[in-house]
Amino acid sequence: MNSKLLLVLRILFGVFLLFFGANKFFQFVTPPAPPETALGYWDALMATKTMSLVAVVEILAGLALLLNKYAAPMMIILMSVSINAVLYHLALDSDTTMMSVVLLVLNLVMLYAYKGKYKELLS
Repeated sequence: MNSKLLLVLRILFGVFLLFFGANKFFQFVTPPAPPETALGYWDALMATKTMSLVAVVEILAGLALLLNKYAAPMMIILMSVSINAVLYHLALDSDTTMMSVVLLVLNLVMLYAYKGKYKELLS
């Protein structure tokens, strides 16, 4: 993949993750209300502080991408957040699936970009 395109994607994805991770703590942009079918799910996520963990992962992944340090392992950790976001939106909130798909696609692009770093892990 073109290194300049990858640099732009890495920085944009890092800013995207940093913004949305920080937004989970500071609420500078109010997220839309979840549909009624997902309220129980959201109550459980909030009661167990899972969304705080997701926010920390997103912030750390964003910083890792922006600083280009430890980005390869953070993309593996972030994949669990990406897959769960897509599954949540497909199952409970299908009207807003696009952003989770963008998250997953960018995560896959970054995993591919760092594929050389995973050779030891996969051998």
